[in-house]
Formats: sequence, C-alpha cells, structure tokens
Amino acid sequence: MRYDFTVIDYQLRQQLRQREYLLEISRAMTARLDLSSLLRLILENAAEMVQGEVGLMALREGDSAFRIAASYGLPARLLPRFAPLLTDIPYLSDGTAAAWHIPDLQMRLGLVARAVGLPLHQIVALPLAVEDELLGVIYIFRAGSAAFSPNDQQVLSSFADQAAIAVRNARLYEEMAAEKKRLDAIIEHSADGVMILDAERHIQVINRALSAMTGWPAESALGRPCYQVFSLQNPQGFDLCQTGGPPVDVPQEGSLYVEGNLERPGGTRITVGVTYTPLYDDGGRLVNIIVNVHDISRFREAEEMKSTFISVISHELKTPVSLIKGYAGTLRRDDANWDKETVRESLAVIEEESDRLNVLINNLLDASRIQAGVLKLELGDLDLTRLATKVVERFRVQSPKHQYQLDFPGDFPMVLADEERIREVLSNLLGNAVKYSPDGGPVRVGGWADEANVTVYVADQGIGIPAAEQGRLFHRFYRVDSSLRRKTQGAGLGLFLCKAIVEAHGGRIWVRSEEGKGATFFFTLPRG
Repeated sequence: MRYDFTVIDYQLRQQLRQREYLLEISRAMTARLDLSSLLRLILENAAEMVQGEVGLMALREGDSAFRIAASYGLPARLLPRFAPLLTDIPYLSDGTAAAWHIPDLQMRLGLVARAVGLPLHQIVALPLAVEDELLGVIYIFRAGSAAFSPNDQQVLSSFADQAAIAVRNARLYEEMAAEKKRLDAIIEHSADGVMILDAERHIQVINRALSAMTGWPAESALGRPCYQVFSLQNPQGFDLCQTGGPPVDVPQEGSLYVEGNLERPGGTRITVGVTYTPLYDDGGRLVNIIVNVHDISRFREAEEMKSTFISVISHELKTPVSLIKGYAGTLRRDDANWDKETVRESLAVIEEESDRLNVLINNLLDASRIQAGVLKLELGDLDLTRLATKVVERFRVQSPKHQYQLDFPGDFPMVLADEERIREVLSNLLGNAVKYSPDGGPVRVGGWADEANVTVYVADQGIGIPAAEQGRLFHRFYRVDSSLRRKTQGAGLGLFLCKAIVEAHGGRIWVRSEEGKGATFFFTLPRG
C-alpha cells in the first residue's frame, strides 16, 4: 500500500490550523457579551473553519419555537425561505448531543435551495447545547459536491460546545442588563423618593423624586454621606442619616421607620416618612441600605385640619353664641328696667352676631359641598360693574376709614355667572382687604377684559402676605400667620370658597403680594 504523504501532511497541517483557530476564536467568544455581535462572530468563524459558503444560526425562544438570529453569506430578504429548517428540531432530552440529528435534513435542504435559487448541496447542523439544554442550531452550507468530513464535523462540534457556553453567558448578561434597566427605570420614575446607600451610608443611587425633594441633582449627590444631602429636622424615630460614622443599631431583619420635616429649595418644608431597610450578604455583612421616602404632608395637614376645625368650632361658633346668650339673658332680667337705647343696642349686637353665625355656618356647609363635589351654580347674565359697586357701597358704610375706588372700563362686558356666588367672592376679597389693612387706606376694585375672559382684581395697601405663605392661602382653614391673626375674626374658609367658586365657573384665582406693601387678588371668569 502506498501513501500520499503530501496529502497526509496537508491534512495534518489543516487540522492543526483548525485547532489553533478554534482556540483563538474560543478566547474571543468568551470575552464578548453582546449577543448579536457574538452570534455573528460564531457563525462567520464556523463557516470559515470548514470552508462553508453560507451559514445560519437559529435560537430557541421561550415558546420553544426557533427563529433565525444570525446569517452568513445571505441577503436578509432570503432568510424567511429557510423556514423548513426551523421545524421538528429535536430536543436533547430525547438523546445525547452525539446522537442528535434533524430528520429529513437533506430533503429540507433541497426545498430551501429551490426556494432561494442557490446551489446549496451540502449541509451540516450542529446543536448549541449546555447541560442538556438546547439553545439553538448552527447550519453550515456548501455549494459544491464535497461533503463535510468527519474531521469537519468534529471541529465544528467542539466549536459548537464552546459557542453554546458563550451564547448562554451572553444571554444571561443580556437578561441581567435588561432586568437592571427595568429596575433602574422603576426606581428613577417612582413617585416616592428612593436612595441606595452603601454600608458607610454614602449615596450610591438617588432617584428623580428624591432629587426634587432635596434640591440635590443626582450627579452632585452620588458618593456623598447621606446626612449631607438628606437631613431631617425634628425626627421622630432613629434617623440613620442624621449623623456621620458607621451604622449603628441597624436591624438584622425588618426596617427602621422615622418621620420628620425636610427642608426644600426655596425654604419650604414637607413632612416625610422614611423607611430604612438594610441588605446583608450571606456572611451577615451589611452591604446596602435601601431608603424609601414618602411625602406624608397631606396626612399631617389632614390631622392639622381636624385640629383646626375643632378650634374653629370651639372659638368661632362659641363666641357669637356666647354673645347672643349673654345679651338675651341680660335683656330678660326681671330686676332690670332697660331704656330703649340700651335695648336697641343689645338687639343690634344679637342681630350682628346672628348674622356672623349664619355666615360661618353657610361657609362650613359650602366647604362640605365643595368637598363632596356638589357645589351648584345658578347661571345668568351678570353685570360685574354693577355688582362690584353694590358690594363696595356696603363696605363704605361698614368701614368708612378706607378709601374705596372702582376702576372698570365703560364697555366692561356681561358674563354668564351665578350672581350670589360672585357676590360672595367679592365680599370675601374686600373683607380681607379691609381686615388686613387696619389703619385704613385705599382699596381698589377694578377689572379688564380680553377676547376670552374678564379679569377682576381687589387691591389693598395693608400688611401684605409673606411669599412662603402665598402657596397655602387657598387651603381650607388656613390663615396668614401675622400679628393680626389673633385680633381678627375668621375661620380660614373665605379664600378656599373663593377659589372653589371661581374654578366652578371655569376661571382661576391668584395673588400678588409683597410683605408690608399690600396684596392684590385677581380672578378670571369666561366671557361665555
């Protein structure tokens, strides 16, 4: 028997090059975690190792179907015609990788070759499998008549084993990256504030909501001790961010809860509830602290509102009732013979306090109607100039030390509105102007019109309203904190009712004021 040593030598060198190439490409695959580029790398190198002209890679999806994930040497428009190769693919649970094969593969190749119009005569299919889990299939095609040799198949099989590990790692990395992106989005767009601290309580993550609460941009807050960024005032409970140093008294299980005030940009404050949840590793070491911050200002305001309401009932209602009872009791004494003037003055006080009591009761009823969403309007054509004149004339009699000025243009238009409700708005605004300019002075009432709305204003030159309090003026039971507050009557419902009435008409109300220089209230109504 004679041997062709030239052919044998070529085959050995070819096998050696394939082994070296396989080692080199395996290193490249393990370093690549982007799935799409990894699949292209695998397929290109698999085809080049065995001189294949065309290649496909199909991956198994969650529903057990296969889809083409990468191709080599094929235009994208032809890929759907390779569908016959993607059905009836056996799973490794039916046998080992060595015994794995796709039934009728050569027949399917013939169908595909005719469909794409390419001279594809040879095919090899290799499973991408890890621990008996079939991830996908690699197909390599040749146009010539030379079949794939056992050595080709052995090299490709070894390559496929390495490729399967790389594909699984890339998929796991892709899933982990997608999960991280999803969690980051949840944290970033959470309505509550969220921070993640390290064991030394330095900020690793701070979301948009907490940045807005604290006024610290995320890029400036990251890496800082949390007490520099998030410092509670008057904390009720143990606040982990109150001081520096290593964490103490952090529970092994459960969470810590604390409430306190958080000062915001611009000097405003909100009340927050903070939950600190520690995370430990398997060795019991503290790794992170998750901080959830919830704005509980509304709950606190509700509690304060209840207390204020009780105070209003006990004071604003009790005072006129006491006066009425006192004067009535005095007038009916059997041992006194009152003159007509005393009786007239006493009855005037009783009437005035009864009116005051009636107004307060009506305001409370209106506030409850507004809260229930059942404030009703009786709309009709309204001459605002005439109505404002009537309201001002009444105040001229009640408070003559103020100088009242009306400033409406002659062509001021009629509006469609509830006259009694708008009278209530003007009366409340004028009452506040008089009340909070106790030394007298000018009070102006006027307005103007544009194509869509009319605007009415009431201006005074009284004590004004601090900027920090203007945002809460229209809240129920809220009264400006000033030296006049204790000297003036009122339940803090007037501006709340004004806002509700104006908005029920489709308008809006606002204030411009500077402390010590008076205030101007504006409201708009649609022209209809």
